[in-house]
Amino acid sequence: MLSLSLEEFMVELNEGSIKNVGPTNKSATVKLFDVEEAEAREFGDKRVKLVFEDEDGNEVQVSLFPEDVRKIVEDVEALEDDSPVFE
Repeated sequence: MLSLSLEEFMVELNEGSIKNVGPTNKSATVKLFDVEEAEAREFGDKRVKLVFEDEDGNEVQVSLFPEDVRKIVEDVEALEDDSPVFE
């Protein structure tokens, strides 16, 4: 399931074209639940791309620098040691 929340978001649809309307203060939050596939792969010369997909084909891609990936790995290892999630 993909959840998408858009804040301060307004666009104009005119003859098949989408145009920003109003100020540029838009933001979005995306959440993907029930992930069925997850993978990590190279993204350019300096980043790692994490790709997550659910059973409906919804996909979220995240590009991170290696130091950010290492921090996530450390967080997961700490969860494995301390959290009942991995029991």
